[in-house]
Amino acid sequence: MAAATRIEKDPLGELPVPADALYGVQTLRAAQNFPISGLRALPAFVMATVWIKRSAALTHRVTGRLDARLADAIVAAADEILGGQHLEHFIVDVYQAGAGTSHNMNTNEVLANRGNELLGGKRGEYKPLHPNDHVNMAQSTNDVIPTAIRLSALSQLDPLLSAFRALRDALGAKGKEFDHVIKSGRTHLQDAMPIRLGQEFCAYSGSIDRNLRRIEQAADYLRDLGIGGTAVGTGVTAEAEYPKMMIRHLGDVSRLQLRAGHDRIQLMQSMGDVAAFSALLKVLALDLSKISSDLRLMASGPRTGLDEIRLPAVQPGSSIMPGKVNPSIPEMVNQVCYQVVGNDACVAMASEHGQLELNVMMPVIAHNLLMSMLILTNTARVFTDRCVVGIEANAEQCAYWLERSAALATALAPQIGYARAAEISKQSVRENVLIRELVTREKVLPPDQIAEVLDMRKMTEIGVPGGAHGSVAGG
Repeated sequence: MAAATRIEKDPLGELPVPADALYGVQTLRAAQNFPISGLRALPAFVMATVWIKRSAALTHRVTGRLDARLADAIVAAADEILGGQHLEHFIVDVYQAGAGTSHNMNTNEVLANRGNELLGGKRGEYKPLHPNDHVNMAQSTNDVIPTAIRLSALSQLDPLLSAFRALRDALGAKGKEFDHVIKSGRTHLQDAMPIRLGQEFCAYSGSIDRNLRRIEQAADYLRDLGIGGTAVGTGVTAEAEYPKMMIRHLGDVSRLQLRAGHDRIQLMQSMGDVAAFSALLKVLALDLSKISSDLRLMASGPRTGLDEIRLPAVQPGSSIMPGKVNPSIPEMVNQVCYQVVGNDACVAMASEHGQLELNVMMPVIAHNLLMSMLILTNTARVFTDRCVVGIEANAEQCAYWLERSAALATALAPQIGYARAAEISKQSVRENVLIRELVTREKVLPPDQIAEVLDMRKMTEIGVPGGAHGSVAGG
């Protein structure tokens, strides 16, 4: 049995639309034109677009340009969507016609149809509310979509910052917990001077903190909105008071700190602010991935790897090797970070490809930016809760590797010179003997001085091992 339909008409002609659809003919054409990915606009982007429509209705109600009854119907329909209803009617694929006209019209049609129902009308008749004439009044896709990108990103900023602050703090707490654990440092994946495990984790915490401060600074540029620019940024068809009133209403509904952009033409032409924000999400992902890779490396083993830390066991690691446990959470983190890097590459290319007064690649920019924020936020929470807080130090194994580090000969250099220290390092490796044992056997230094020079804890702080007195440089 064929599903019930209604006939709608647009400038291209008539088309049967599902009778129960809140979207209309222009949305359906877009759905038919772009059966690309099955991906739909992320909820944050839908909500931001609805915020704009709601705020415009309130603005036009105040100015008297829109009848109060119609404005109230738009607001009521918008509030239903903001409350989580009707999201299934936003059906346009992420990959769609340029600028986001399809998404904009999807929103206009849903609000018009639902608003008409609230006024006693029927879906598809667009009386008394019309999607273009009333819901889209004084707007263009060209100022709605860039504004929605900024609003949606800002709406997801606090969850992202909160998740990463928790991760930062968890890494910092591990830094304090592991401060007593001295281990071999490694550079080029080769033996290097001692470092405290706590110092490594405090550095991880510091990297996250620096990223968050950069992201907050970049996000401030997103608060400048070009709404009111309409078609090409000049504001034609919008009242002079419209931009400032929109900022006030958008601030009320979103609870975000917003500003009216001074140059709406520039804000329409350029996706630079969005690209910069995306780029810093990428930098955050790069540091996060590096941290995750470090944890995987330090947890490698347990018998044939470093085994310096133990990660929480969250699931069996192999379908064939019994007892195997993998670093599953850090592996997931790496994959997410790679996706964020790819998302940013797409945002960067799309941001560059604007022409003259408009960037038509905004739909894919919006999706990739918001997807990066979503998966980074969720990843930080999972990484913190299911991995970082449960990490344990294997102090015994750290001490084992530390004593065997060929790099400990570096501490001898100020006392015996670089060349002689290099000979000691190579001899230690060749004979498979500890540096401490070798310098004692060869009587390179007096016993009391050996203990002072090879004080591992002191090597993890600034200073000259054994003191600068009597050094080669002074002799």
